[in-house]
Amino acid sequence: MITNIRKRDGRIENFDKQKIVNAIIKAMNHNFVNDVKCAETIAEKIEGLNVDVIEIEEVQNLVEAELMKSQYKNVAKDYILYREKRNIARGRKTYEMYMGIVNTIANDITKENANMNAETPAGMMMKFASETSKAFVMDMLVSQQTRDYIKSNYIHIHDADYYPTKSLTCLQHPLDMILENGFRAGHGSSRPAKRIETAAIIACISMESVQNEMHGGQAIPAFDFYLAPYVKYTYVEEIEKLEKIEGKDFSHLKDISFDDYIEKPLDGLTGEERLVQHAVNQTVNRVHQAMESFIHNMNTIHSRGGNQVVFSSINYGTDTSAEGRCIMREILNSTYRGVGNGETPIFPIQIWKKKRGVNYLPEDRNYDLYQLACKVTAKRFFPNFLNLDATYNQDPLWKADDPKRYIHEVATMGCRTRVYGNRFGESCSIGRGNLSFSTINFVRLALEVMNIPDMEERIQAFYKKLDKCIEVTADQLYDRYCFQRTALKKQFPLLMSGMWFGSENAGPNDKLEDILKSGTLSIGFIGLAETLIALTGKHHGESEESQKLGIEIVTHMKKRIDQIADEKNLNYTLLATPAEGLSGKFTKRDREAFGEIENITDKEYYTNSSHVPVWYKCSVEHKAKIEAPYHELENAGHIFYVELDGDATHNPDCIMQTVDLMDKYNLGYGSVNHTRNRCLDCGFENSDADFEKCPVCGSENVDVIQRITGYLVGSVKSWNSAKQAELRDRVTHDAK
Repeated sequence: MITNIRKRDGRIENFDKQKIVNAIIKAMNHNFVNDVKCAETIAEKIEGLNVDVIEIEEVQNLVEAELMKSQYKNVAKDYILYREKRNIARGRKTYEMYMGIVNTIANDITKENANMNAETPAGMMMKFASETSKAFVMDMLVSQQTRDYIKSNYIHIHDADYYPTKSLTCLQHPLDMILENGFRAGHGSSRPAKRIETAAIIACISMESVQNEMHGGQAIPAFDFYLAPYVKYTYVEEIEKLEKIEGKDFSHLKDISFDDYIEKPLDGLTGEERLVQHAVNQTVNRVHQAMESFIHNMNTIHSRGGNQVVFSSINYGTDTSAEGRCIMREILNSTYRGVGNGETPIFPIQIWKKKRGVNYLPEDRNYDLYQLACKVTAKRFFPNFLNLDATYNQDPLWKADDPKRYIHEVATMGCRTRVYGNRFGESCSIGRGNLSFSTINFVRLALEVMNIPDMEERIQAFYKKLDKCIEVTADQLYDRYCFQRTALKKQFPLLMSGMWFGSENAGPNDKLEDILKSGTLSIGFIGLAETLIALTGKHHGESEESQKLGIEIVTHMKKRIDQIADEKNLNYTLLATPAEGLSGKFTKRDREAFGEIENITDKEYYTNSSHVPVWYKCSVEHKAKIEAPYHELENAGHIFYVELDGDATHNPDCIMQTVDLMDKYNLGYGSVNHTRNRCLDCGFENSDADFEKCPVCGSENVDVIQRITGYLVGSVKSWNSAKQAELRDRVTHDAK
């Protein structure tokens, strides 16, 4: 006897013969027939088959065959016609989705990623491939349990379209390896770098090439340390040019140690002092041009089939050498000046590594560069600030006199991704990245229990559901990890050439297997604020009781993930999910199921991870105090951001005050948002409150630059509807 039936989406349900009876009766009614006994006889005959699980298509085939044997052949024809119409309806949704891509209709599919232009031919191809791939993944690659939890709106698999490719998410590039040894990408190879221009170009090529082998972001963990040697090489080259001009040997000038590389006028200088300063001036100019070129390339060179610029990040701030300081000063100066017609560069995301004793206090060697970084942030949004002084970002192996101390410094990338702890070696960011991540919909779990009258019972019911979601998500990530392990090294020619930790000794046909163990598997969450409103009536920004519960929930999640990491002996981590495309997906379906609930489902989006809601008015310090405790728990990545009112360009002190709060409250990573308008025709920018017409070219094609999650997008017009709704609701945070 049949006990189960497999639906088209793969779900297995209990077999119910009454559904067969109902379908037959519906077809009969079209022919003014109502032979219930005949319908029941057919259903019972099918139910009596000796199989455990039957496919729904097979059931329909059997119904057609039995109707054709009966006296109701016209009913059989109607049943077949009804079945065809249902198939057409299902196909119609796919057709409409594809035509939306073809006709460049602005919707949440074509605007899922604000950094991708889905209107270009390459963008269209990627969207076609993406949507087709997602369906394949759901049908063939995930478990029935995972499929059920996705369909029930409990969890979301990020970058599911890349699942079949076995690609990994992101990488912190060991740039020194390819600068010193060269590399091969595609059909060409690169020799080791000998001057700053070459080093800057290789840094671009490295991230661009590996971006094509991965589905997430690319980062350089120690941009200042890696490029510093090439400042000195460039200076030496300038001295060698002078040797040719003067016809003299200036070898003794090549080994001069500088306190800093500062461009100065040559007036009044004579002899070798003049020659040295000339060489320094030339070196600084070349470094500036190299950094300018680097930024320009990262904003114009496309990867992933020519469809989007590299999702890139660079970390710097702690190299105290003259050469490292020169790199930092010129990358900051170039960023401040802008690209093209003075536009704010969107990439790379720049991250200043703040460290006491190095660059944070007035007496620190790099304090002047920290001040410059704050000035640049006040105008250009970047750099963001990574707090190496946060207790969970400190490494006992870090030594101020270690020339490679950057190895023991946390680096971050993109929206917030953090990879540091490692069960299979020393803690380090370099040569590592995230393998994949998935997100749990906190709000759905809370909505399902919010009507339980007793508070304690309500919260315990929430925890029970959360534990099951964590278990299912961990299993899904493990399944994907096992699938990724079967990839061959040759599928990732540059990434696995030694860029990824431990990959250098594998043969081209070797499976990746244990090479991937150094990566992380991250479980994220969304909507803590809405969850707390559902459970307690208030979010954590407005209630101490809710804040206490919020910390308890995320602590509980972290402990459970740590247990899973021990059980599976893998680097499972907890992520403060940067929901962009996801921000409205969960919300829309939950609203359909539970209706519009004030401050929970009445907006188009859920609040990102553990943030205070964007619409809640509070001071910068209050926001810092509330969000800080979560950062230590969210070891896969987190971000604190504030919205400043108006033009911050001439007020870098407000940036420094924000960093001071990060230091005070033990926050790990943060950024500052403010007003920046842009003419989309000529690139002119300013911070005027009313910017409707460009004063340079007269165009009314103007927009605002804003941070969508942790990165910038050149036009908010490219954001999906949920993120645009969130932007409209954002309020500024008061200084006090």
